Order: sequence, then C-alpha cells, then structure tokens
Amino acid sequence: MATHTSPSTDPSLASLIGGIINDAKDLLVHELVMAKLELQNELQKTKTAVVSFALGAGITAVGGLLLILMLVHLLAAFTNIPLWGCYGIIGGGLLIIGFIFLSTSKQTTEQIDIIPRQTVETLKENAQWTKEPTTSNRA
Repeated sequence: MATHTSPSTDPSLASLIGGIINDAKDLLVHELVMAKLELQNELQKTKTAVVSFALGAGITAVGGLLLILMLVHLLAAFTNIPLWGCYGIIGGGLLIIGFIFLSTSKQTTEQIDIIPRQTVETLKENAQWTKEPTTSNRA
C-alpha cells in the first residue's frame, strides 16, 4: 500500500525558495569568514617575514661591521696594499654579497599572496549561483 502525504504537509514554493536563499546567504557568510581567516594568515606570514628580515639585517650589520674592520686590517697586514685599497676590496666584495641577499628577499616577498585567488573565485561562483535561481524564477 502506498501512502500519500497530504498537500498541507508539502512545503510551498515560497518556503523552498526562501530556504534556498537562506542557504545561499549562509554559504556566502561562511565564504567571507574563510576569506577573512586566509587574509589574516597571509598577513601573519608577512609580519613574520618582515620581523625576521629586520632582526637578521640588524644583527648582520653589527657583526658585519666588526668583521669588515678585522678583514681590512688582516688584508693590510699580509699584503703590500695600502689600507685604503684594502677597504675598497673588502667593501666591493660585501657589496656583491649584499645584492645577492636583497634579490633573494625580494623574490620571497613576491611569493606572498595577500588575497588568495581560490577564495575570490569561490566567492564569485557563489554570488553567480545565488543570482541564477532568483532571476530564472522571475522570467
């Protein structure tokens, strides 16, 4: 025997559409929360990279200054090059090394993605999806 449900217990078209709209709204809210969390994560990575770079640069500068003075006087002691020439040789070598470090840090910072592309695409798809059912029902 087949049992039939009475028409009064079937949801109406308006309540179905309302449920779809509420579900779409909830989905968009969750997507926005996810986007916010991903943005906070990327900003935290950026902050960590900047602090690490600043600390490394400061410590390297102090240690490098002492090392430079030692190397210049060491070179002057073991060669016949005047002291000003030794400063020039050591300074030029350090300039090249410094450019290498700066280019490496530039490449690292270019890889930081502030706004994740996948989240943006998902938000666009959800917005498009929510527009389609409401406009097709009106037509």
